[in-house]
Amino acid sequence: METLLGSNRLRVRCLDGQERMARIPGKMKKRIWIREGDVVIVVPWDFQDEKADVVWRYTRPQVDYLVRKGYLKR
Repeated sequence: METLLGSNRLRVRCLDGQERMARIPGKMKKRIWIREGDVVIVVPWDFQDEKADVVWRYTRPQVDYLVRKGYLKR
């Protein structure tokens, strides 16, 4: 994740090289905190490719594991 834009919106850089405006659904917003630099999973919208929904946030140990296994690059 790159920047928080306020409310429940944020700008993310995806693995396909695009920057998308993502929103945090209400159910997720009340349960977890998302900060700049966190690794998140987003699902692009079907009808607007430049927007997406956040569906998961990885914790630091999970990110370290994904980097060790070669799924993510730092």
